[in-house]
Amino acid sequence: MAEQKLENQLNIELSEEVAEGHYSNLAIITHSQSEFIVDFVKLMPGVPKAKVKARIILTPQHAKRLLRALQDNVSKFEGMHGTIKEGDFDNMPPFGLGGPTAQA
Repeated sequence: MAEQKLENQLNIELSEEVAEGHYSNLAIITHSQSEFIVDFVKLMPGVPKAKVKARIILTPQHAKRLLRALQDNVSKFEGMHGTIKEGDFDNMPPFGLGGPTAQA
């Protein structure tokens, strides 16, 4: 198990299983007054069904901190590797995920 130390000496344990991570090419975000829910999904071409690989539930404050951290890291990445091209989302084929609509 790997351990990371943050500046305030908080020990964070990362198990081998969690360290492997999950691949996701779609995030579905829903929210209520008290929380943000981010479902990470893996879509496969030609497969009409997709599975949520991980669900993360955040407070609104933590969601905003995550937004800032992602913006900062994307900016640093683009500074090193160039602008990330987003692609033409208007011409992407629709994916039928099925199942109930997410609610919070």
